[in-house]
Amino acid sequence: MSEPANTQPVSISHTRAPDPDGTPAEIDVKLLEETLDYIRPAVQMDGGDLVLLGVEDGTVNLQMVGACGGCPLSMMTLKTGIERILTDRVPGVTEVNAVA
Repeated sequence: MSEPANTQPVSISHTRAPDPDGTPAEIDVKLLEETLDYIRPAVQMDGGDLVLLGVEDGTVNLQMVGACGGCPLSMMTLKTGIERILTDRVPGVTEVNAVA
């Protein structure tokens, strides 16, 4: 699926909140995008898709589009599935939010 015409990706900050020692950690945006590409086929099988809107201070902002955009279970999918995979596979990701 392609991105909706009215979706404008926002800037991506490559850093997150500092580590306990004060050193800022970087989020590998390429790894983040590759991990989203790993997740995307499962979402597309249900008629939806994911649009990366931005990353700031370890928080990934995604828009769920297509069938997932209006699905009542999309928040559970986001928090228990997508967020878990991203925090496990992409160092620096601490949270995932859905943006309408």
